[in-house]
Amino acid sequence: MPALLRIEQGDISAFDGDAVVNAANNHLVLGAGVAGAIARRGGGVIQRECDAFVQANGPLSVGQAALTGGGDLPARYVIHAAAMGDEPPSADSIRSSTRRVIEIAIAEGMRSVAFPVLGSGVGGFPFAESARLMIDEIRSVTADSPLPEVVVLYGYTADDAEMLRRLIA
Repeated sequence: MPALLRIEQGDISAFDGDAVVNAANNHLVLGAGVAGAIARRGGGVIQRECDAFVQANGPLSVGQAALTGGGDLPARYVIHAAAMGDEPPSADSIRSSTRRVIEIAIAEGMRSVAFPVLGSGVGGFPFAESARLMIDEIRSVTADSPLPEVVVLYGYTADDAEMLRRLIA
């Protein structure tokens, strides 16, 4: 059964569920935008876990994702989706990192995951195009899986949330 897609408007770092997705760079440095909001609310432990991951494994390949704890966030985990970094976001990296997030969520038994629209902020990828790619990928990966049960797409502004509602309709 495919995941229920839900739209929320506001600060994704306030999501209370299993995992929040960070629109990460492949070096897992929490800077501005979504990553900055996650770092501020979640505390320094998230960056320390990111640093330990990169030290042990090297930077992620663009299009991959990595799991850390959620620190002080309401969500238990952060899944860092590297849709960009050493290279700009592309349709392939957005699809691939979205798929990898859902695969991690399934492997970890997560019931709920919240995504920002990857690559559309600092990365400059067109918001609606990225959202369409992500929605298609989420639907594809969850089509035959009972988990996650709910995937929430966040629009920071009311206009972004409304666009997301139109895209999933």
